[in-house]
Amino acid sequence: MAYDKFNILTSTAVPLPIENVDTDQIIPARFLKATERVGFGDNLFRDWRYNPDNTPKQDFVLNNPIYSGKILVGGKNFGSGSSREHAAWAVSDYGFRCVVSSFFADIFKGNCLNIGVLPVQVSPEFADKIFSAIHADPTTQLEVNLPAQTITLLATGEKETFDINSYKKNNMLNGFDDIDYLQSIKGEIEEFAEQLPF
Repeated sequence: MAYDKFNILTSTAVPLPIENVDTDQIIPARFLKATERVGFGDNLFRDWRYNPDNTPKQDFVLNNPIYSGKILVGGKNFGSGSSREHAAWAVSDYGFRCVVSSFFADIFKGNCLNIGVLPVQVSPEFADKIFSAIHADPTTQLEVNLPAQTITLLATGEKETFDINSYKKNNMLNGFDDIDYLQSIKGEIEEFAEQLPF
C-alpha cells in the first residue's frame, strides 16, 4: 500500500476561511528541493505560519492550539496556481487526510487523490455552516464517509454528498496509488497478454 486506507474519517477540523489559496502559499517554492514526500509538513503555509525570524505568528490558525484534527477546511478555490505535487505532499505530511472546500483547482485535487488525501468539495452554503460550527466550538467533529460519499456535521446531523472518480475512490479505499492498482490486477494483465497474437 502507498498510504493508509481511507474509509470513514471522524475528526475535528482546522478552519482556513481564505479564498484563492494557491500552491505557493501552501508550500513556498524555496522548499521544493527534496524529491521524497517527507519533511514538507514543517513548511506547510510557511510564510503565513512564521515570521522572518522563524518565530510562530500567533494569529495564524495552525499556531492556535484550540484547533486540531485531520481535516483542513479551506476557502473557495483551494490549491490554485502552479501544479507542484509538493503542495499535496505538505498537506499530507502535516497530518491532514482530508481537505474540504467549496471549490478545488483540478491539478491540486488530483495530486491529493494520488497520495491518499481526500478532497471533499461541498456547496458554499455547507462550507459556511462548517466554518460557523468550528468557530462556535473548536471541538466540532466532522464525519467523512468515503464509501457513502457523505460529509456530516455530527453535532447537527446535517450532511452533504460529494463526488469522486470511481477509480480514485477504489484506490483510496484500498490505499493504492496507480502502481499499487496495476500490481493488484497483475494476474489479469498477464492473462490478457497471453491471449495477444504475436
